[in-house]
Amino acid sequence: MMGIDFSGGFEEMPDQPEPTKSNGHDRDAAWPVLEPAAYHGLAGEVVARILPDTESDPAALLLQYLVSFGSCVGRQPYYLIEQDRHFANLFTVLVGQTSKSRKGTSAGRIRAIFNVADPDWVRERILGGMSSGEGVISAVRDPVYAIRKGVEELIDAGVSDKRLLLDEREFFQALAVLKREGSILSRVIRDAWDCCERLATLTKHSPTRATQPFISIVGHITADELRQALDHTSMANGYANRFLFACVKRSKLLPHGGRNVERLTMTKAADQHWQDIYPTLSQGLPGLLGAITDRAEAQTIRLALVYALLDQAQQIDVVHIDAALALWNFCVASARYVFGDLVGNPVAPTRSCALCAPPARMDCRAPIWSTCLVEICQRTRLTQRSLRC
Repeated sequence: MMGIDFSGGFEEMPDQPEPTKSNGHDRDAAWPVLEPAAYHGLAGEVVARILPDTESDPAALLLQYLVSFGSCVGRQPYYLIEQDRHFANLFTVLVGQTSKSRKGTSAGRIRAIFNVADPDWVRERILGGMSSGEGVISAVRDPVYAIRKGVEELIDAGVSDKRLLLDEREFFQALAVLKREGSILSRVIRDAWDCCERLATLTKHSPTRATQPFISIVGHITADELRQALDHTSMANGYANRFLFACVKRSKLLPHGGRNVERLTMTKAADQHWQDIYPTLSQGLPGLLGAITDRAEAQTIRLALVYALLDQAQQIDVVHIDAALALWNFCVASARYVFGDLVGNPVAPTRSCALCAPPARMDCRAPIWSTCLVEICQRTRLTQRSLRC
């Protein structure tokens, strides 16, 4: 394994402060630390190679990799305890602040590896939306035949690949489904973890069956959502204990998201400007207003990209970032105006920072109006190049 100290080899970025006590939960408890022994073998090497160039939590990378690998392996290898076969399918829930803990970023990093190893699995067998138990079974359903005029006909070809990774970015919604009257989702998920020989519904007229399904789950949720949505029934009936819960947060600040030699970058001046403002954009705001505006970095850089494309520029420049910041600050002010009363104050407190001031000078002399917008769009598509940071 590569020589990286996972226990302290990165700058931890703390989440927003929380009250010390809430509903009996101790917020003063130390943040959990994953022992280096967990980064064993190939999984540890993968995390070690990715970690310097990502803001993802190493624990999130590790679990994403283990769950993905287990899903790819399929329903062949198992370990026998008495008469129970334990397969390699894992369920995990990454618990962290929305948009700031980089849960989705960890998925993207690991997904890129498996897109090379098993592109069909990545393309076809990673799905989201645990809206019902019936829907989960349908995703791995058997073929359906019917007798028509004395002849057996194939009505539904079913799904031949029984591997399924449920990528639940809004796991809070999946937990809400459990509380619906008549929902069979809890039973289906428990049976899926147990790798029962068959999953089935008992509806009389349109039963759905899945033989030898192989289902894994990665869920994303915040700590507050998890406490609110996971009721005592789910805790006691064996639903919750089938999941590995992992606290994750952003490991470091990388304004450009790590190395990527195939992409275009900013100008040197824009690069320095972006690095200067990135920490402030990443801080976020408190309360509901913060939840609504928590994607400041992503929104600002996308706006800067659009401004650069309209200028037919080959790189994002300072003027594009300043234009994006001006528009982003307006959107934040608009959100504060609309939602301020929902955070306990008709005018939510503002946070004074250098980003709130408009650019010192705006250069509007670029002759963008003299060029047909359609031509700009066509040129942008034809170049097959993207401006990303």
